[in-house]
Amino acid sequence: MTAHKLTDSKILVVHYSAHGHTRRVAETITRALGADTFVLTPAAPYSEPDLDYNDPHSRVSREHVDHSLRHITLVQNTPESFTDYHIVLIGYPIWWGEACWVLNDFVKNNDFTTKTVIPFCTSYSSPVGTSSHELAALSTTGDWQPGTRLDANINTDGVHHWLQQLGIEVQ
Repeated sequence: MTAHKLTDSKILVVHYSAHGHTRRVAETITRALGADTFVLTPAAPYSEPDLDYNDPHSRVSREHVDHSLRHITLVQNTPESFTDYHIVLIGYPIWWGEACWVLNDFVKNNDFTTKTVIPFCTSYSSPVGTSSHELAALSTTGDWQPGTRLDANINTDGVHHWLQQLGIEVQ
């Protein structure tokens, strides 16, 4: 990716967070870059029992098995002035080696033309795997960069270092 300066790029951080780890990292990125943020909010929010992947009857377990249940309606699908953004960082938790499916309709229903898209996931141990490639495949537009796994406990310095490795200047 070409280095981007804040003076010539409008940046948006989009994220969904199940347990708060992705939210914390997204907020760190937002502050570091002076970026705008857009939180993906399911119209039918996930409760803690819904997120129990050890329970085969939980919502996420049923959605994992039955892909037809993965259409997650969002409260708002497109950020205001989405066309104005040049860089979009998309954060998500990993569910069974995949990007959580809360992102699917957001990616499918938005036009990423002229945007550099930088996926990142948060996890204690699961790798990014093919999750970012799968998200890019849902979109027909945009310059999708390889995804990065950030440790769920990454600190501010670690986030800043990652952004600098991407060539994005930190404020």
